[in-house]
Amino acid sequence: MNTVTLVVFAAVVLYLGYRIYGTYLEKLMDVDPAAKTPAHTKNDGVDYVPAKAPVLLGHHFASIAGAGPINGPIAASIFGWLPVAIWILIGSIFMGGVHDYTSLIASARHGGASVGEVIKKNVGKRGQFFFLLFSWSALVLVIAVFAILVKNIFVSTPAAATASVLFIVLAIAFGWAVNRMNVPLTTATVVGVILLFSSIAIGMRYPLVLDGNTWLYILFAYCFIASVAPVWILLQPRDYLNSYLLYTALAGALIGIIVGRPAIVYPAFVGFSAGGQYLFPMLFVTVACGAISGFHSLVSSGTTAKQLDNERDGKLIGYGGMLIEGLLAIIAVCTVGILGKDAFAQVMANPPAVFASGVGQFMGYIGIPQVVGTTFAALALSAFMMTSLDTGARLARYSFQEFFVDRAPVLSGSVVATAVSIGAAMALAFSGNWAAIWPVFGASNQLLAGLTLLTMSVWFAKMGKDNRATFIPMVFMIGVTLTALYFLIQTNLAKGNYVLFVAGSLLAVLAIFMIISTVGGLAKPKPDIKIKG
Repeated sequence: MNTVTLVVFAAVVLYLGYRIYGTYLEKLMDVDPAAKTPAHTKNDGVDYVPAKAPVLLGHHFASIAGAGPINGPIAASIFGWLPVAIWILIGSIFMGGVHDYTSLIASARHGGASVGEVIKKNVGKRGQFFFLLFSWSALVLVIAVFAILVKNIFVSTPAAATASVLFIVLAIAFGWAVNRMNVPLTTATVVGVILLFSSIAIGMRYPLVLDGNTWLYILFAYCFIASVAPVWILLQPRDYLNSYLLYTALAGALIGIIVGRPAIVYPAFVGFSAGGQYLFPMLFVTVACGAISGFHSLVSSGTTAKQLDNERDGKLIGYGGMLIEGLLAIIAVCTVGILGKDAFAQVMANPPAVFASGVGQFMGYIGIPQVVGTTFAALALSAFMMTSLDTGARLARYSFQEFFVDRAPVLSGSVVATAVSIGAAMALAFSGNWAAIWPVFGASNQLLAGLTLLTMSVWFAKMGKDNRATFIPMVFMIGVTLTALYFLIQTNLAKGNYVLFVAGSLLAVLAIFMIISTVGGLAKPKPDIKIKG
């Protein structure tokens, strides 16, 4: 099979999904362009700040993408590229996009509150209690695993480190120019993108070389600052500008695939067992963000809903953002497809390197030197990993604060909440490598998606709406991921990975209690509320 055929087929399917199923969801939720969003009703200049649709799409896409739709699909390709591609398309349209879009609108309808607060209002405090504990634990895993991945790229590609530091400075200047000096967005974007790519050139000329542990300390210090700073000064502008990096990498890879038409030589299907793992259930938790991700609901209801300018923008940002990520995951599959038949070791050992090398080869078909294309892809990937880091830290802070605000107010301050969250992630990051943590992260992430879909199903039921769009994916995701988590708990115990054994066991127990506390809400009579609530 040819990579062009796969990419074109995937793009058409995803576009039809957006036009048909996305519109169905929009009508199901009675999206109202005239409704006042929390970004306007609660505008505080720190967390609640209205953002134009392109800016918010950039922030949201950069936050949800990270390295997830790259690492996951490549690592899952040990079973063959075909089952991965099929799951990406089905999952993105009918599960991931539904999950992201509904959680975004539900949060906006609940004053920009988190999924935990939606549970509290529709189910009760007990369900919220378990969800917040679960989501905070999952976010700690997110921070830990992406810190390790960013560190690895900075060590192996020092140019990416220099560029990332310059990106931070540029983002602060961009945020100040647009939000305090009222520089038009178009003007600021043109200048910002030029400086963005100039930063890459500077990084390639002046690489920043430090050891891995030093980078981890620097990255966690950055996470702390990014978590407590106003969104308009760093998080929002950095994500917006970074989105142009990935858009460029995507465009370069797509054009290169069309021009070069490289053949897929990697096996379409290896077997139901590969690399000591079984296709069911590990395929679904390994692909993770490429098809559906619980982390996305925390972004949708954590930062994006607080910046949503108009409910009408939700379809593009929530549903469309997930489908763009699905296309990125398909391109990641293509970078595996052009590898030789015996490339299993590469796929399992270093997915970012596989992706960067593949994109470099695709760009080579359009006249860009392969070494330049490979370096650029590595730089873009590291920038998005940084986005996952700072967004994850902020969301962990939100979950921690929400949990303690009524229980122990002294612990609900932003500084304390951030310090505890980052401290826990640091302990985990220094205890193992990404390959050991990723499966537990994937299982917890997918289980979080199932729990969010359960919450959305209760929300629809309370409004008297048809909840099959969320209920059916919820049953599948919870069943698959609880099974995967059970296998991972056994594996980590047998290997003596006691930190991950305890983490996995805790997540499984919290999820089961959360399910027991929440599922009853599906049968409760609906209260006297309207969809616009």
